[in-house]
Formats: sequence, C-alpha cells, structure tokens
Amino acid sequence: MPAIQTSEPVSDLFVIGGGINGCGIARDASGRGLSVVLAEMDDLAQATSSSSTKLFHGGLRYLEYFEFRLVREALIERETLLRAMPHISWPMRFVLPYHPSMRFESDTPTSKLLGTVMPWMKGRRPAWLIRLGLFMYDNLGGRKILPGTRTVDLRADPAGVPLNAEFETAYEYSDCWVEDSRLVVLNARDAEARGAKIMTRTRVLHAAREGDLWAVEVEDRETGARRTHRAKMLVNAGGPWVGKLLKGAIDVETREGVRLVRGSHIVTKRLYDHDKCYFFQGTDGRIIFAIPYETDFTLIGTTDADHPDPSTPAECTPEEQEYLCRFASRYFERDVTREDIVWTYSGVRPLYDDGASSATAATRDYTLKVHAEGGAPVLNVFGGKITTYRRLAESAMEKIAPYFETERERWTAGVPLPGGDFPVDGVEALIEGLETAYPFLDRRWARRLVRAYGTEARAILGTAKTAQDLGRDFGATLTEAEVAWLVEKEYARSADDVLWRRSKLGLRLTEDQAAALEDWMQGEGAARHG
Repeated sequence: MPAIQTSEPVSDLFVIGGGINGCGIARDASGRGLSVVLAEMDDLAQATSSSSTKLFHGGLRYLEYFEFRLVREALIERETLLRAMPHISWPMRFVLPYHPSMRFESDTPTSKLLGTVMPWMKGRRPAWLIRLGLFMYDNLGGRKILPGTRTVDLRADPAGVPLNAEFETAYEYSDCWVEDSRLVVLNARDAEARGAKIMTRTRVLHAAREGDLWAVEVEDRETGARRTHRAKMLVNAGGPWVGKLLKGAIDVETREGVRLVRGSHIVTKRLYDHDKCYFFQGTDGRIIFAIPYETDFTLIGTTDADHPDPSTPAECTPEEQEYLCRFASRYFERDVTREDIVWTYSGVRPLYDDGASSATAATRDYTLKVHAEGGAPVLNVFGGKITTYRRLAESAMEKIAPYFETERERWTAGVPLPGGDFPVDGVEALIEGLETAYPFLDRRWARRLVRAYGTEARAILGTAKTAQDLGRDFGATLTEAEVAWLVEKEYARSADDVLWRRSKLGLRLTEDQAAALEDWMQGEGAARHG
C-alpha cells in the first residue's frame, strides 16, 4: 500500500542536514523570526559532527597555509563559544614537544618560503619559527580568558614524564575542548524553543522549485509516512552528502564541489596521569593530538585520507590504527599498540574542493553559495569546521537576508545554549551544589551530569531523594530519569543515540547492559516520544 502523503504549511527556510552547520543555521534563523523546518535523515550529529577531535581551536597548523582569516575567526570564536556553553566546553593546555630534527610537510606555503630563504634547513623548522607561530596564535584573536604560551622544560615538568627522553623542550599553549555531538543537540533544542521544527529520521526524497517556493518531499524513516513541505528558501547543509543532494534530490547545477576527507581516531587506555594534551608533529608533515578522554582514556587522532563516497561507512582501518599507534609511540616512552585500543571512530569531513594536492592541504574554510536561477533560492554550504559553526551561521544569514525581512540582527554571540547559563569558572560550584542538593551523588556522577547538562541537571534529578527514585539503573550511573530526558527533550531514539552521541557511556556499559537499554528505548522510550 503506498504511503499516505500530506502537505505542510509554507515555511521561510527548509534546512537539509542535522549536523552542526544545519542546526546552527536553524537556531540563528529562528532567533531572527524566520519560520524554519529542519530534516535529518538519521540522528542529529550522526556523521561528521559526532566524529571530530572534540576541539574548539584556532587551528595552529593552518598558519602554515597562511589561512590567517580562518585562524583569527576561530581564535575569536573559542572564547565566544566558551562563555555560551561552559558545561560542554572548557579550556585545555596543549604541550608541543620540540626537537631540532623535526620536519614538516613540504608543500605548505611556509615550507616553500623557508626552502627558498633557508634551504639548508631541508624542511626542518627552527625554534624561533615555532615560537613566532605561537605568538601569532596567542594574539590574532584578542585572547582574554585563556592563558598564553609558555616554554616548558620537559626534564622537570610532569608533562615530560610519559615522553621519550630525547624531548627536552616544549611549548605549552591554550585551546578548548567541546562535546561535539552535544553541541549539535543543544543548538537544535534552542532552535526548536525559538519556533523551529526539528525532524530526525526524516529523509529528503526530492526537492523541486514550484515558482517562488520549494516543494520538498520527505519520508519518515520509522513510519514510512510521506509529507510535502513548502519553503521560500532551501538550505543544503547536508555535510558529506551536500554534493549528492545537489546532483540528486535537489538537481541544481553548480561549479562548486566538495572534497570528502576521512579523519579517524583511536581511544586507548589512559596513557598518562596529568590533564594536559599533546600536539605531536610527524616526519610526514602531519600532526596528531593525544588528549585525556572521559577520565580513564586517551584520545589520539586524526588521520587525513580521501573518502570518495559518503554512502560508504567511515571506519578507522587497521592501517590507520597502526599509523596512529606508530605516530604516538614516536613520542611516548612506552609503545602504544593496537592492544591498547578500546574504541575507534571515524568521520568524513566535507571540505570545499579547492584543488589542493592532498587531503591534508585542503582548506578547512567554508564557502556559501546561493543559487536563485530558475525560481526559489537555495543556499549550499561547503566545508567549515566545528569551531566556526556560529560564524558560518551568521554568514549564512547574510546570504539569506536579502530574501527576507528579519526581526533582528546578529544575536547568538554571548547567548547561552540550554544548560549553559552560568559563569565560565562556575563548574566546580555547580558540581558542589548538585552534591549538596542530592547527597546520593558521588563527585564523579555529579561531574558527569554537570558536564553534560549544566544547570539543567537539576531538572533531570527532580525531587529524587535516593538513586532508586531515578528509576531503572542501566549501568555507569545512567538512570531511567536521564534516558527519559534524552528521549523527551533531546531527540534520542536508540541506545546508540544515548551511549555514543548524547554521551560516551558506551565505553562503560557491557553488551548486555546496552542491549537492555535498547529494549527500553524501543518499548518505554518509543511510547514517550509517541
């Protein structure tokens, strides 16, 4: 029996894609008074936006490519975003070990310039050049909250303990951590609170111009029901699928293209005891990070490899695992092996195709193009990085503005996301307050809740006097009350949504516990979201 098709009211914007760019644009547009509908074919942040290195950073290595505008914008954004989401983002210190024998990628503008004026260096970087880059990194963005760079004697500093003895000097600088997939969900929630309609598990089948409107046919992947939405403007923020959407569902001619680059990460057992991160430079010119992760683990990544088809699942291959282990072992005193790996993940970054010779060299900047030939306009979003998502959304609104009369100008800077309405330095006070109000919480549990939900943690715990009042215990402090919140407020529909995107508790639950959660999600959880 064919699916019943219904038609929906006309909206201003129809956004395709529930990653960080799509949800960021939906939030900004809704806050300016536009009516917005967003469709995501899977879960929010299902692909690229849950598979990043989890950093709000300026991109120190992009200085090698003279991408000063991108770096400056990202550096400014670090502190803007930190103030808006102090629960899911926080400052971290990065240690960059230095050794005179280090060589860098040979085809960057910096390498080519250095090869001309200092050919005897043969690809090596003098210490003064590293320090100059870090000086620019400290000052390009008008840093106010984060501490600046300092030189570290690795022979005396705790950061030197886990490293090979040949590394005696390092530079320590600041960047920020972010819970990437939670960032996406909170943007979607805020967009919805401002009037947007957020549809997950909803595939766009076809979009066609009907005069001054777009007619967008969608299918609910859970029920098979089909609907037609009409909108004055279409926003293609499909991430890795932006190109396929252009040539398929939307069928718009454009010269712009997307370059898909796979970035893979490994998570190992904890490799060192302190709370700082490492920035490692390889003999092949690439860099990787080693970052304390979820208290008991270390995150190592990332790789850069071309990934031709977005429909092919992104997986961290055995070769990439070996590469990351070898890379890290070059720096750590003890070898990192595949036996240390507890989890891997991989995402596909949809970079703007600038014709670069390698995946590593491809620009991380974004490009926004409006096509209005033939009727209603469509905005296509190419590239971008998680640090600049809010600025990308503002830039998108500049492209959208000529077609609408909006109620307000730029507004998102400094406006907190759900749960982020507390001071940047207020996390410990929030944790202590939670422990006082709910004595059954231990420090680790309270910290996890605050780092995920901020001031909304109290709404989840409600009037509970004991842990038992929170309902079923799924393991690793995940309770029925918390899962119900994720279903009712944060669009979660499966155990994977809960364990790998709304949290990383998948690292801690057993297979049996995860299966029990999935049973609950498909029973009680399905009833809760209707």
